[in-house]
Amino acid sequence: MGEKSAHKKQFIVETARQVFVEKGYKDVTMKDIVDACGISRGGLYLYFESTAELFREILEAEQKEKDDIFSGEIPEDATATDILLVFLKEQKKEILLKKNSITVAAYEYFFANKPAKKDNLLRRKFLESVDILKGLIEAGVENGEFVCEDPESTAQDIMFVLEGLRVCSQTMGLSESRVDRELLYIMEGLVYEDL
Repeated sequence: MGEKSAHKKQFIVETARQVFVEKGYKDVTMKDIVDACGISRGGLYLYFESTAELFREILEAEQKEKDDIFSGEIPEDATATDILLVFLKEQKKEILLKKNSITVAAYEYFFANKPAKKDNLLRRKFLESVDILKGLIEAGVENGEFVCEDPESTAQDIMFVLEGLRVCSQTMGLSESRVDRELLYIMEGLVYEDL
C-alpha cells in the first residue's frame, strides 16, 4: 500500500471511529461512512468490505494505542506496585471516559457478531491482561510488595471488576470517587503491610 493509500485508509478509520462513537455499532451503515468521509462508495470498498471489517480495524488501532501509552508510562526501575498503579490509572481513564468513547459500539459489535473465541479481540485482550497482571502479581509477591496465594485467579478477578466498572460507567454512570474506591480495594487486596 502506497503512502497516499495508507493516509486515505487512516482517514477513513479515524472518521468512521467518530461515526461509531456517535451512533453505536449496530446503526452504522457503509453509507454513513461514505457520507462522513466524503468519498465514493467504491472508494470505501477499496479499503473495507463491511462495517464489521472497518470496526475491527478501529478496535485493533485503539488497542495498539492503549498498549503504546501504557508502555510509555512505565519507568525502567518501576516496581510491581508502580506498574500496577499505572495500569489502574489507565483503566480509570477508560472507565470514566464518556465523550469520544467507543465502548458502547464495541459491546454492540461483539453481541452482534459473536466471533469465535480465537477471533474475539475483546476476549483476547482480556486474557492478555490477565496474563500481564498474573506476572505482575507474581513479581510483587516475590519481592515482598504483594501477598497473594493465587495470582491467576486474582488477576482474573481484577479484570472482571474492571470490566464490570466499564459497563456500569457506560450504562448507569459512575462517579470518579466510586471508581477510585473500587481501585483502592484492588490495591488493598494485594499490598502487603507489616502489622
